[in-house]
Amino acid sequence: MDAVPNNTDDAVPALYRDADTAARIALIADSHVRLLGSELVAPCGDMVAALWNAPFALVAHGVDDDPVFFFGNRAALGAFECGVDAFLAMPSRLSAEAALRSERQNLLDRVSRDGFIDDYAGIRISATGRRFLIEGATVWNIISESGLRVGQAARFAV
Repeated sequence: MDAVPNNTDDAVPALYRDADTAARIALIADSHVRLLGSELVAPCGDMVAALWNAPFALVAHGVDDDPVFFFGNRAALGAFECGVDAFLAMPSRLSAEAALRSERQNLLDRVSRDGFIDDYAGIRISATGRRFLIEGATVWNIISESGLRVGQAARFAV
């Protein structure tokens, strides 16, 4: 397992700088604007850095049968107590305890149907086994420029 992130390090992990990955990360913010009508962070020339350093936790996964996280910002990695390599290898279902995974799936199904929700609360589990409560989370679909749902993202306070 890689080291727990240093939450004072503003440097964006190199793997988020790959052109395809950076474009996918930018879709998180674009989709938020299109679906919720508001900016996640102030528009800027380096959206990846702005999302990485945002003062809230931000996570995103794809649409595979067992989706794996493709983005977790600095605050999210701190909440989940793991480094970026471990986080990006984690199926998102493992962010919830086994007993709560059906509740989590119901939430994701609701987001798929409605586009977003802004009232989610639930228990999550960190890489070290620590349980933590998420309240008032916003979860939304990530939509490509062509209108396809390519993932889901969540924003929550830490």
